[in-house]
Amino acid sequence: MNQALIEYAEKYTTPEGELLKELASETHVKIYHPRMLSGHLHGRFLSAISHMIQPSNILEIGTYTGYSALCLAEGLRTDGLLHTIEINDELEDFIISYFQRSPYKDKIILHIGDARQIIPTLNKNFDLVYIDGDKREYMDYYNVVFEYVKRGGFILADNVFWNGKVIDTGQKDEFTESIRKFNEMVANDSRVEKAMLPIRDGISIIRKL
Repeated sequence: MNQALIEYAEKYTTPEGELLKELASETHVKIYHPRMLSGHLHGRFLSAISHMIQPSNILEIGTYTGYSALCLAEGLRTDGLLHTIEINDELEDFIISYFQRSPYKDKIILHIGDARQIIPTLNKNFDLVYIDGDKREYMDYYNVVFEYVKRGGFILADNVFWNGKVIDTGQKDEFTESIRKFNEMVANDSRVEKAMLPIRDGISIIRKL
């Protein structure tokens, strides 16, 4: 969407809370690559999906500064938990500072490290998985986590348009190629139903049959 349409959509979307607004602002001021932040419109979408599913267990791959985790946590059941994995240990203090100020502080568990190694150690089955980590590793994340997704559970994969590069035949970089291969793999996976939506940078909703 062009910027005018994004602003129009945000105008008619429930506002983000004050903590999320502060988190977004501080991320843009202090953290490298602030465009990686989910942001208002995308965050409300994640919250809505979580509320629809009402998950007991959520897994997020790629915490960044914690905005999306806080949005996803809004739909958790009373006794639910969200496990979120971030590979960049330099972000840990920043993330924790916001998690601790949120009403979901006792429902979010932050893990620092490689998601591919951490997921098998969690000993959990998940109702909802959100993939937003290293784009070159999307296929690995999907293959590692799939057995831990409950039947009827959902996987959300972000950035599946990769800034429009996936349809530009001139783009051959490893990030673009990895997203293309991931999209093809999901499209050909008979174990799931899927829909790719043109929200922000593209998001795929994948349901395990």
